[in-house]
Amino acid sequence: MNMSASVPSPAPARRAPRLDDYVRIIGPGEVDELRALARRLAGRSVKMVNSTAVGGGVAEILNRLVPLLQEVGVPTRWDVITGGDEFFQITKAFHNALHGGPFQGGPEWFATFLATNEENRRRLEFSEDFIVVHDPQPVALVVERDRTPAHWIWRCHIDLSHPNSEVWEFLRPYVEQYDAALFSSPAFTQGLPIPQYLFFPTIDPLADKNRELDAKFIRSVLERFQIDPQRPILTQVSRFDRLKDPVGVIRAYRMVKKYHDCQLVLAGGAASDDPEGSEVLREVEEAAAGDPDIHVLNLPPWSAREINALQRASTIVIQKSIREGFGLTVTEALWKKKPVVASAVGGIPSQVIHKVTGMLVHSVEGCAYQLRYLLANPDFARQLGRNGHEHVKENFLITRNLRRYLLLFLILLNQR
Repeated sequence: MNMSASVPSPAPARRAPRLDDYVRIIGPGEVDELRALARRLAGRSVKMVNSTAVGGGVAEILNRLVPLLQEVGVPTRWDVITGGDEFFQITKAFHNALHGGPFQGGPEWFATFLATNEENRRRLEFSEDFIVVHDPQPVALVVERDRTPAHWIWRCHIDLSHPNSEVWEFLRPYVEQYDAALFSSPAFTQGLPIPQYLFFPTIDPLADKNRELDAKFIRSVLERFQIDPQRPILTQVSRFDRLKDPVGVIRAYRMVKKYHDCQLVLAGGAASDDPEGSEVLREVEEAAAGDPDIHVLNLPPWSAREINALQRASTIVIQKSIREGFGLTVTEALWKKKPVVASAVGGIPSQVIHKVTGMLVHSVEGCAYQLRYLLANPDFARQLGRNGHEHVKENFLITRNLRRYLLLFLILLNQR
């Protein structure tokens, strides 16, 4: 097993992409439409609230969505709630339970959760016209709703198709106080008395993690991590979380290794609201021990260009999640025209259409089989990559997310 080499400190900040920079990707007509929709929201403002500014797909989306809303003339503020270690241990347990796992907390956990939400409610201001609260951690902030004229929106990024009933029934009364709920897949919707909307997560094609890279830089990243560019590279990029099943990926790789001289890259990092990451990383290191062709890379938050390079250098990208809200790493790989083998869970089937934009699997053995098939059929694998790129371009770019929010805000204004 090869462990992470050092990653350089962040490069000097590049100019953030402006809306006009996307014209070459989506065309001038769509950009003009975004500006026209925003003009109808003149004088309105937005607040986004979540639990972390670094790590995970939600933070990545907000890092680009908030500046774009600002640029089109919709003032937007992004606030991050605070909480102690105990609070984030509890919300991680909520997260796992809402994905269908067991829950072993007691009444004191619910009390701590509500107390922390109340502390944040008192700390934050809610003077905007639209308050968008992301995921369960800050959901109880909605008790402020009747004290404000704002429209309150709950954006759920996780898989709620089979939630633990105890946790969901605790959270449900708070969710029902919102004016609308947004989900990443139709399968996640619940029997709520409020409107529910389908909102796909999206990537920014001009961000460091997704823009085109110089071939020399890609080679330098492979050299830094001692990855052989001459042999097939299988890669999974995700935080170290049991729901991403990195140990299962190692098992699948070992089945493939009997037939193909390949390498495995498990590249990830930690989110500030996920206290289990270091424990899962140790489990992965133990499972990978003794194999120099398994590269376990624990990367810092400023490694976007390195992740981009690893994905672009990969022969196949894997996402073998057990549960998955959407899986933006899948979106990133498809955008880079990479063949993807991914679990048929959560929002992944919205992206990976089996045998069209990628290959869906249901087990470790199925994952190994599809990896072997794609390694043996490179022309088919390349066609999957081309199809996947077009699918992302049509549905999963940040400009689509901006458009959906602008339309939602207009709908809520008209309803009131």
